Amino acid sequence: MILLALLYVLYTLIVHKPLRRVLEERRSKTEGAVEKSRADIAGAEARTSEYEQRLREARATLFRAQEARRKAALDARTAVLNEARAKAQAQVQAAKADIQKDREAAQDALEAEAQALAAEIIRRVLQPAGAGR
Repeated sequence: MILLALLYVLYTLIVHKPLRRVLEERRSKTEGAVEKSRADIAGAEARTSEYEQRLREARATLFRAQEARRKAALDARTAVLNEARAKAQAQVQAAKADIQKDREAAQDALEAEAQALAAEIIRRVLQPAGAGR
């Protein structure tokens, strides 16, 4: 029995305690690596989240710039159209004025010719018969 007790004490001192120490050290290293991995994953997720936020902001900025260019182009187009309409309206008004002047001139010419014809008719009607031969 003493031999068994001695064997137990030697086993505990020589094998069991060092083995337990090595296993605990291995476990702590493994758990440390797991914790480091978790911390790295959390850091990567934070950087990914920050990257995605910056990407959303960049897209929003790009969208705003595109909208500003689109609005500027639309405003320029509207201005050109308004200017073209104004010029066309001015040309229409000028053409109407020219037509009105031509109409008035033609009417005045017709009235003058009608008066001349009327005077000629009156002169011929009132002229004694045979006086003009």
